[in-house]
Amino acid sequence: LGLSSGQTMRFVVLPQAIRRVVPPLLNDLVSLQKDVALVSLIGPIEILRQANIDKAKFANFTPFIVAALIFLAVTIPLTRLTDYLWHRQQRRTTGTRVAA
Repeated sequence: LGLSSGQTMRFVVLPQAIRRVVPPLLNDLVSLQKDVALVSLIGPIEILRQANIDKAKFANFTPFIVAALIFLAVTIPLTRLTDYLWHRQQRRTTGTRVAA
């Protein structure tokens, strides 16, 4: 092809590798985010703690609903993006549409 090894890596190998690796990595990211919420270690515990403080101030459970909506606002788009990238990857490799 007449490409140097650097050009081959940049224009041939890396684009293919990135297309193959990004959907599984996003899938792992979504799974990790869900696991963290289940174990209540990092992000969700802070949101719930703040919701608890706000509940004590205002004497209602609305902050917990807001905390749940924040969790869903992060999780659902990441899941949809992962599904979209996976289906796009499947269409590129097989050349046909993949059922959703």
